[in-house]
Amino acid sequence: MEKQLSALEEKKALARLGGGQKRIEKQHAKGKLTARERIELLLDEGSFEELDMLVRHRSTDFGLDKQKFYADGVVTGYGNINGRLIYVFSQDFTVFGGSLSETHAEKICKVMDLAMQNGAPLIGLNDSGGARIQEGVVSLGGYADIFHKNVMASGVIPQISLIMGPCAGGAVYSPAMTDFVMMVDQTSYMFVTGPNVVKTVTHEEVTSEELGGAQTHASKSGVTHFACENEVDCINQLKNLLSYIPQNCEEQAPVYPYTLKENERRESLTNVIPGNPNQPYDMREVITGICDEDSFMEVHKDFAENILVGFVKIGGRSVGVVANQPAMLAGVLDINSSRKGARFVRFCDAFNVPLLVLVDVPGFLPGTDQEWNGIISNGAKLLYAFSEATVPKVTVITRKAYGGAYDVMNSKHIGADLNFAWPTAEIAVMGAKGAAEIIFKKEIAEADDPEAKLEEKVAEYTEKFANPYRAAERGFIDKVIHPAETRMKLISGFKMLENKVLNLPKKKHGNIPL
Repeated sequence: MEKQLSALEEKKALARLGGGQKRIEKQHAKGKLTARERIELLLDEGSFEELDMLVRHRSTDFGLDKQKFYADGVVTGYGNINGRLIYVFSQDFTVFGGSLSETHAEKICKVMDLAMQNGAPLIGLNDSGGARIQEGVVSLGGYADIFHKNVMASGVIPQISLIMGPCAGGAVYSPAMTDFVMMVDQTSYMFVTGPNVVKTVTHEEVTSEELGGAQTHASKSGVTHFACENEVDCINQLKNLLSYIPQNCEEQAPVYPYTLKENERRESLTNVIPGNPNQPYDMREVITGICDEDSFMEVHKDFAENILVGFVKIGGRSVGVVANQPAMLAGVLDINSSRKGARFVRFCDAFNVPLLVLVDVPGFLPGTDQEWNGIISNGAKLLYAFSEATVPKVTVITRKAYGGAYDVMNSKHIGADLNFAWPTAEIAVMGAKGAAEIIFKKEIAEADDPEAKLEEKVAEYTEKFANPYRAAERGFIDKVIHPAETRMKLISGFKMLENKVLNLPKKKHGNIPL
């Protein structure tokens, strides 16, 4: 028995070494951790149970039969994060550059199946040079197997991808289909074709970082939701993110112990809205004023900054926030902000996270660039997402809610449960000046002093329509509230809605305007 146990320990020791000490040192020299070090940081101490540690590839072409490593370039298994069951795979760049082989893919698929069957999140730590080209179509088939499982798991369990190194070619599509993508600044990148191919085809000179680095995807493409300073920061942000979401689609969003204070008023909110309706302000001030202290975790912070999305806790309850940002482009809706909002709304709805919508929107961004690139179908994505969502949905209109954008931003008409407005709310088809110019066009033109007449008609329209009271009379606004009372109303409202049940019509699935 001792001989057999000794042989087992020897094999396990080889597996832990991955591609060997020299390659581990090379990984460290790049400022990167190894696959196993990342798992140690990620999971609760001593909780990791590794699977398929002794798997080796089956290939014999191009000399691969002489290069065999235990674990075959990916460490897989399960463990706990803050006591919660989590499944994980971590690609090992020290073994064939983390390239995906047939057996490498089989290991990932196995933990994906276990995650689905047991209803727990799946975390992927990606650090791979792509498909193992020596295996040809077999490695491509492995990618496709993973892609298919990503789709089957979507909306069933949370899937989160941490890009810790290269992720190129077909490898990018698995993270792209997961719920959240996190990248590490300066050491990770994602692209379908690399700088050399780009130069050959389009004659563009571009670095890997410029083409597909963390900052590029965080600000320009929106592919990544979080750009992190380093790998430790990335893992810590992941742990924080998990605290807002449930294990699977059958569970409710987390509710943490919270003792209501005698006074939950937030007087600071009274002074947020400027006296001039055209003056910007930071909607983050409203968010921090209504949520539990230091609980706002912003998602997609640097992409489409005219809309804010993220998670908060309100009275201990996990809530997803979608908010127009008047400090950027006046909070207007455009292609990117509509996509960003729609994606976040659909995630929250899939995993039973209630939605809070803060509205200050002057409309949709005009222009040929927006129209030619599909503002109609992209704006419809946000409309579709809110209309389809069955989770508790609460809206607060702080200032402007104009035109079709009023409808889209979780209005009563598309299924919002509670709609509040501040007294500063302006709910109308358009701004008072534009409306007056259309309605009173002839009267203004014929006036002795057209400018004075325009001002008079703007004031008339403002008094009649640029307020929340017409909407309140119709029941489109449930309550006009003092800004300082907003937090109290939200705690009460989400508590009231916690057992909400709403079933959509029977169908295979809807046809969202993609």
